[in-house]
Amino acid sequence: MAVFGRRKAKENALKTQAAQRTVYCSQPIASPFRLACCTDMLESGLYDRLRAEVPMIDACFGKIIRLVGDFTVKAEDEAFQRELDRFCREVRVGVSGKSIYTFADMYLDSLLTYGKAVGMIIADQRSRSIKGLAVADSSLYHIKQGRGPLDMEVYFDNGGVNGTKMKVRDPERLLYTALNPSPKHPEGVSLLRGLPAISSVLMRIYQCIGQNFDRVGNVRYAVTYKPTADGDRIFAKERAKEIAAAWSDGMQSAKNGIVKDFVAVGDVDVKVIGAENQIIDTEVPVRQLLEQIAAKLSVPPFLLGLNWSTTERMSAQQADILTSELEYYRRLLTPVLEEVCSAHLRLCGCGGRAQVEWANINLQDEEALAKSRLYNAQAREIELRLEAQENK
Repeated sequence: MAVFGRRKAKENALKTQAAQRTVYCSQPIASPFRLACCTDMLESGLYDRLRAEVPMIDACFGKIIRLVGDFTVKAEDEAFQRELDRFCREVRVGVSGKSIYTFADMYLDSLLTYGKAVGMIIADQRSRSIKGLAVADSSLYHIKQGRGPLDMEVYFDNGGVNGTKMKVRDPERLLYTALNPSPKHPEGVSLLRGLPAISSVLMRIYQCIGQNFDRVGNVRYAVTYKPTADGDRIFAKERAKEIAAAWSDGMQSAKNGIVKDFVAVGDVDVKVIGAENQIIDTEVPVRQLLEQIAAKLSVPPFLLGLNWSTTERMSAQQADILTSELEYYRRLLTPVLEEVCSAHLRLCGCGGRAQVEWANINLQDEEALAKSRLYNAQAREIELRLEAQENK
């Protein structure tokens, strides 16, 4: 019987250790940025989840869209300029949008997120005019090369069971733009390409910070009573219960705004559990990861409220880099906007085309721009004065 009793006690001890290990072991959490087994499944929801999980990426996209700037559309025939201005202000965009500027923002947002943007001109057959504009879900459209090197075939994913795709009959009616296309990726490449791995590490660090604050930030106390004399040891259990009840009452009263002092007789020690431990400093690895994200999106850190560089020269160079990026996005949007406005002019009976004029990108200080204009004017005045003296 003793042999079976020892074996049973050993099994109970193993079960107790296993239970304790399970309590202190963290639960495995599936990464939202895990790559899909197929490239077709990768592009659909990964980048949307990436923008939702990492606020810095979504903030960078908002800054880029707003910094692209304002534009005006000019008609070759000035007689149709007023009608063109009315169209740009009042054209419907999707379900809730209005104006061609809203269409440009939505189109650029899809272009940056998915690497491609698909727009549609909705025409009214009765009035023979443009009823509105729409930005389609670009993840449902796929581009392939046709028979010739310049032939494009567009396929629409209709959600079939076997993954069948329907060929679009008239692809020229669609407004299609690809971001950074290549022979291997004719559909375009998303601006977020390469960021899922870095973002997964960043979110893992933030998750660990939250867990550490759940353990350390929520302060827990250890109240230890040490009986000294023999008489104290006899009534140690009763006194420990009294101390526990008094401590619990004081903590509950603090929640209601009532402050109570804790008074005890004897050797009573109160400590904060985990006060000796220190939270790992995550400033350096988090900054390195954020620098990678900012470098990929070409957005200067000072525009996001991150004070990493203190030199004025470095900030000016970063602004110049962003300006070149914004000019590139403008070159992608200009043909689409001109095509929409020119189609409206043709339906109105105008044979001329529309031309998009962008406003100047201003990322520098107004005072610095004013000084540069003053210096240029003074230099021009000196040049004219010297030319006048030479002519005499």
